[in-house]
Amino acid sequence: MKKKYIIGIDGGSQSSKVIIFDLEGNIVCEGKQNLQPMSLPAPGIVEHPDDDLWDSIVVASKQAMSRFSGNKEDIIGIGLCTIRFCRVLLKEDGTLASPAMSWMDERVSRPYEHINPLVKYVTTTSGYITHRLTGEFHDTAGNYQGQWPIDTDTWQWSEDPEVIRKMNIPRGMLFQLKMPGTILGQMTEKAAQITGLPAGIPVVATANDKAVEALGAGSLAENTALISLGTYIASMVHGHENPKDTMHFWTNFASIPHRYLYESYGIRRGMWTVSWFKNLLGDDISIKAAALKITEEEYLNQEAQKIPAGSEGLMTVLDWLAPVHEPYKKGLMIGFDARHGGAHMYRSILEAIALTMKNRADAMCAELCIKLDHIIISGGGSNSSLFMQIFADVFGIPASRNIVNGSASLGSAICAAVAVGAYDQYQTATEKMVKIRDTFQPDKTNTDLYKRMNDEVYKHITAYTDEVLKKSYPIFR
Repeated sequence: MKKKYIIGIDGGSQSSKVIIFDLEGNIVCEGKQNLQPMSLPAPGIVEHPDDDLWDSIVVASKQAMSRFSGNKEDIIGIGLCTIRFCRVLLKEDGTLASPAMSWMDERVSRPYEHINPLVKYVTTTSGYITHRLTGEFHDTAGNYQGQWPIDTDTWQWSEDPEVIRKMNIPRGMLFQLKMPGTILGQMTEKAAQITGLPAGIPVVATANDKAVEALGAGSLAENTALISLGTYIASMVHGHENPKDTMHFWTNFASIPHRYLYESYGIRRGMWTVSWFKNLLGDDISIKAAALKITEEEYLNQEAQKIPAGSEGLMTVLDWLAPVHEPYKKGLMIGFDARHGGAHMYRSILEAIALTMKNRADAMCAELCIKLDHIIISGGGSNSSLFMQIFADVFGIPASRNIVNGSASLGSAICAAVAVGAYDQYQTATEKMVKIRDTFQPDKTNTDLYKRMNDEVYKHITAYTDEVLKKSYPIFR
């Protein structure tokens, strides 16, 4: 029996990745293309320049296929995942009427305004890429969150005239919705020639990128949370209900039909802050890492490993990007004395991420009346064993990372595997395709220290510092 393969497309916020998996979830080969810097033509306008979302997938697809040593006919499906909370305006022929709006663009947080007469369709990034691949005007229901006339109970377009009026998108401008794990269409000959991907194979619906990542991480149990380490960091758990008007989390579509993903409040510019600090150190860290023949990240982790839990009193508040309703907020490092150096600052940032996510996950779980007994960490930051141990210590429960830690591509492949009948259900597919790399157990001494630090100090810092920042904001904004 011939070996079969699935392609997972992960169109992320910083790069597009195309990965070919076997049916056991092993990576066979992959391609990756970084996105261009965002276009900022005016205040509040944040766009993906040119046709970057599609062009980057084309490059990554060609790379992956050039590295694939098997037979094209043994590739049985493609799962497609793209960035959420974006808006794409298309002409009647499905081409761009204007550059795709990023999730950071202020326009996507408001109802659609029909200004450009050339616009025939209003869709998401997944709808646009689906059309480029298949020629169909189909999209996954699971990527419609925010300013869309969607009924989150039925996973279909709302039939309430008031909802349609408020969102200002007539039904004729919207794509046909498909459930996650169903076929959106087949790869066209034209798209196959452009990308190098096999013509005629099914392209499968997934959901929003966080939901697909949660599926690819294998976090299906309702007492297991995924902590996704990206530009935006969030914690997520799966559930069956669709609670509304929640206080400490959002209810999103899951990548499993008629299930939901509860997402805690997160950290904006989360892992970006780690990169910012690394760049702040400049050539000094590069020289030291090169002398040891290791990466800059490995060098920072080695140095921070020498620092005790709590960073000897140095604490970081991760407000490097203020929310719109609290524009005065700023990032902070507080508690310096003569003991502190770069390694303390680096560890303090890692601890701040874990502590912030602990507090936000706890608030979500309390509202859901659940208690976590396990966390899974995904994203590039999970490659750091120090970071993994900090998470286990702060949460006080085991923390695991998977062999495939950029799990959106694997989640896409899982959806495709179910859609084409390689597996009969999601649970079976995740059990076969998701593999744990290792698990970190909490150190009780560190857990006790972090709990005291958090309960007595860390949770309360901004109650004091916000008052100062409110006064400085008019001076320096």
